[in-house]
Amino acid sequence: MREANESSVSEFLLLGLSRKPQQQQLLFMLFLSMYLATVLGNLLIILAISTDSRLHTPMYFFLCNLSFVDICFSSTTVPKMLTNHILGIQTISFPGCLTQMYFFIVFTDMDNFLLAVMAYDRFVAVCHPLHYSTKMSHQLCALLVIESWVTANLNSLLHTLLMARLSFCADNTIPHFLCDVSPLLKLSCSDTHLNNMMILTESSLIIITPFICILASYISITCAVLRVPSTKGKWKTFFSTCGSHLAVVSLFYGTIIAVYFNPSSSHSAEKDTAATVLYTVVTPMLNPFIYSLRNRDLKGALRKVMGRTCS
Repeated sequence: MREANESSVSEFLLLGLSRKPQQQQLLFMLFLSMYLATVLGNLLIILAISTDSRLHTPMYFFLCNLSFVDICFSSTTVPKMLTNHILGIQTISFPGCLTQMYFFIVFTDMDNFLLAVMAYDRFVAVCHPLHYSTKMSHQLCALLVIESWVTANLNSLLHTLLMARLSFCADNTIPHFLCDVSPLLKLSCSDTHLNNMMILTESSLIIITPFICILASYISITCAVLRVPSTKGKWKTFFSTCGSHLAVVSLFYGTIIAVYFNPSSSHSAEKDTAATVLYTVVTPMLNPFIYSLRNRDLKGALRKVMGRTCS
């Protein structure tokens, strides 16, 4: 009887952010503007760091990688949503949905790992300044980024393969603007116990471990800053070294926790979608502004790049 009620789903319907035509037009313009700002802002960061030899340091190397990941992160979801709006369709094929989910997990994990690596870099810079050049060697920086990419891809491949083995019922409507793990599991007619167990164990470990490393780094940094004699010196040291990174960490992890680590009873499609928009679209757009706002070297390099572009 169960088999008779099941059908092979070849595509899903992404409901997007709103079904009201007026709101859809407004959201289309808003998301198009944010996506263009994300791509342009992060490309400028990459160009500025690449062309200015003064910025060829570990901190800016990681920031350059973060900007690249943020461009890819937004490009995984926003262009598909904008294309669906222009063409007046809501469908995404089953392989396309799994592909989007794969890259969505990869870039979420990469943001997570890079923020942890950048926190470690700030910890070494503040707590071990005399050994910074030896501890943060070019080889170690490259190795940390490569290991992050490998781990992110392996984690994403695991969840994609687990999702691909599931069967899906006739209901193929996803109340979201992207193919995420949780909405897809709710549509499955198969036993999702293994998928849920891997989310609670392996995925939680991948999110929580870097977060704990970030907390440990900032506790050590705070203790080191508090030992600075002058009050003005304390705040100047803290904000000039860690303020931008801490702002991005707070925004990224705050929304991640709101989506994935709240009790299921407090979840709703609207709340989850809003929180997902924050860390997939808003955070990548704000990163270039946050990191360049209080950074003289980066602002100087950006002026040079924009000057060359205008010329």
